[in-house]
Amino acid sequence: MTILEEVEKGRKEIRTDDYAMSIGEWVSMYEDGDLDIHPEFQRFFRWTEEQKSNLVESILLGIPLPPIFVSQREDGVWDVIDGLQRLSTIFQLMGIFVDHKGVKQDALVLTKTKYIPSLDGASWDGEKPIPPELKRILRRNKLSVSIILRESDENTKFDLFERLNTGGTKLSNQEVRNCILVMVNQDFYNWIRELSNDENFVATTALSDKNLQEAYDVELVLRFLLLVDASEDELKSVGDVGVYLSTKMVELAKDAAFDRGYWEARFRGVFQLLSDHVGDASFKRYSNAKGRHEGGFVISQYEAVTAGVAARIDAELDEAATATRVQQLWEHEEYTEWAKSGVTAARRLRRIIPFSRSHFTK
Repeated sequence: MTILEEVEKGRKEIRTDDYAMSIGEWVSMYEDGDLDIHPEFQRFFRWTEEQKSNLVESILLGIPLPPIFVSQREDGVWDVIDGLQRLSTIFQLMGIFVDHKGVKQDALVLTKTKYIPSLDGASWDGEKPIPPELKRILRRNKLSVSIILRESDENTKFDLFERLNTGGTKLSNQEVRNCILVMVNQDFYNWIRELSNDENFVATTALSDKNLQEAYDVELVLRFLLLVDASEDELKSVGDVGVYLSTKMVELAKDAAFDRGYWEARFRGVFQLLSDHVGDASFKRYSNAKGRHEGGFVISQYEAVTAGVAARIDAELDEAATATRVQQLWEHEEYTEWAKSGVTAARRLRRIIPFSRSHFTK
């Protein structure tokens, strides 16, 4: 297929429309249930009170804002793809924002801004109410919207969300994936979050607060589900690991035949065994010279050990020998050469996972 043909094909798969709507119209859509801003995303998007106040200042001053991107669902409801924080800030300002538990949040109290310092302490209807004239300005101000029509390919909105929310944002790659998962299958997302709270998983990974804040624990659960049983051909096909995780995650979340019960038992079994026999050293480097594990969490160790231990459980081999097998990984050049820093994730995976499965089942 030529470049021109690929462009034509892509344009046919993505149908869009663009126009401007007043904030009053956005509010009406939200109150009528015609706009889904996914309030559960609030745990990922972390705007400060200052950022929210700056947005309100921009609207009052007439500073143009970027367009809101939405995707039109089969039922006609708009899924907000980009602009979640802008819209939720506006709705919170007006005292109508409802969180993911269905609880109406307290109205936003503004802070001092650069050009309108008198906004400090002001709110929609509080002790220092915003003047009626300014409320009218806010309601009449228009926000542009770009709509992905429902005739578009169903994966378009997930691709667009990922492109708009990666690079230059405060969201980690997994936080973006989490948002996509909520849109694709919230029940599946909740299930993965539940697995990330498994006490043995938490104890053996021993992640930092920063890792947890950026949802790295959820990414590790996802890596387990996608890589533990991946065939060698599948591993060789991996290019960009981040893209692979995102693509396969959506496929998994949509797969009605995926056996959650089997995978949950498998996940919990692997981390129970590691917790019992290796503990929080499970995913740390092993120094043969010092005869001990040291340092912090190592992703290559996680990938290798989880795949190896899963294979060992399948083979019904002596579980008590697992700790020795973990340590012995670091005696083999086939492992250490590919587990060291500087090796790309894609090249690493296709080598250490097959090696580890064999190493743990000898």
